[in-house]
Amino acid sequence: MSKNTDYIKQETVTGVVPMLGRDRVYSFIDLFLATSGFSIATWCYTQGALVAESLSFWQLLINIFCFNIVWIIIECVPVLFATRYGIDLWIWLRSVLGNKGVAIIATVISLANFGWYAVAANLFATSMVQLFALFGINLPSFATPLLGVLCVVLGTVIALGGPEVIKWTNRFLVTALLIVGGVVVVLCFTAVPLKDIVNYKPQVEGSSLANFMLSAEANVAFAFSWSTQALVMPRLAKTERSGFWGTAIPYGIVAPFFVAAGGIMAIATFIRTGAYSDDPTYMLSTLCGPAVALLSLLMVAFANIGTQGTGSYVNCMIVKSGMPKVSYKLLVLIAMVYVSFLTVTGLVADNFAAFISLAAYIQGPVIGMSFVDYLIVKKRKLSLKSAYNLKGHDAYRFTGGFNLVGIGVLVISFAVAMIFVYNPMTAAIHSKIFLITTGSGFTAIFGGLLYYIASLTPLKKYMLRDRNDLEIV
Repeated sequence: MSKNTDYIKQETVTGVVPMLGRDRVYSFIDLFLATSGFSIATWCYTQGALVAESLSFWQLLINIFCFNIVWIIIECVPVLFATRYGIDLWIWLRSVLGNKGVAIIATVISLANFGWYAVAANLFATSMVQLFALFGINLPSFATPLLGVLCVVLGTVIALGGPEVIKWTNRFLVTALLIVGGVVVVLCFTAVPLKDIVNYKPQVEGSSLANFMLSAEANVAFAFSWSTQALVMPRLAKTERSGFWGTAIPYGIVAPFFVAAGGIMAIATFIRTGAYSDDPTYMLSTLCGPAVALLSLLMVAFANIGTQGTGSYVNCMIVKSGMPKVSYKLLVLIAMVYVSFLTVTGLVADNFAAFISLAAYIQGPVIGMSFVDYLIVKKRKLSLKSAYNLKGHDAYRFTGGFNLVGIGVLVISFAVAMIFVYNPMTAAIHSKIFLITTGSGFTAIFGGLLYYIASLTPLKKYMLRDRNDLEIV
């Protein structure tokens, strides 16, 4: 096999050229398991515990499932082009943001996305320390950051193996984790009286509607966190159907199920102890004893390590779409150092709620624009030659590499939401519209609306400068 052939085969996996049908290796089950393994790390329990502090049992279930399912379905519409053409969202977004715009926004969003893996690594570390303590082994304080870094390193090894290693790792791990998740829910419902869980009242003050929508903001932001990552893996799927459902079901149903499990565990733990916790090892050991805590050890270890691997691959693919000449291996190693830094310092874990909303404020306008652009403005037609910057095809270079319309919509949506709707840094609600859309949901709706309005003006010619360069219909 020639060096050039080797390069093409490698880069179809790492995203530089489209994935041909014969090279796609993921069935529905493969994509479902890989995506589920990516989505059910212990940040789900952190998310569930966060919501449980503000909502009753029934409110918690409605809030988690409804907001996640609705937004995930919207986010996953572009999966259809990802599987049809063997490309991912960020290749399409070169036509919305421009080549340099994608390079910058993809990097910024990936830096934000990697914060989730620091949260997962921190949970892995604290859970391991607590588990050892349950069995009479008190680890020194310096062991916590070291265990967190160990989680990141092991995940990096998986990421360096690429999609095949990820696929086979998740086939085993996710099947076990789904079984464990079911066991966890059953144990929680039996550890304390069911009527106490159903009749649980949150220990917070303020308007019940405001509390419900603040929790909704957390869940919408949680759903948005998948958006820029969700459309990378489907390009490996063999069919459009398997690509769509293999993506939508894990993010829209499996992940919310584990968030709900975390919320139910937090409620049960509060009923038992009078205090909230977001650590699954502590909660399970409190509710069911040290023997069951061993089950949580397997859950935390496998879930977080597997997620580190899949997440590193996906986010490095996102960065690579903006900087295709940078080595995938180098990006994975840089990501390892960056996530290790966030893990050791605890910067994200200490500001979790604000972090997920701020990240969503960037992702929201991208969701809105990609949805409108795909279905309405470009009508599912893209110039692959310009998207991959072939010589003589520069429709997506726009103005100095930036699509001023797309970048403008993103900046305006972010600023309007922060100033006039909801500020996640201070948790201040500035407008009643928040009680309808949430802050993150507003950025997606407003961003999509602005982008559509722009397409009705003379700017449409600028936005559709690729129409004479089309080869995909």
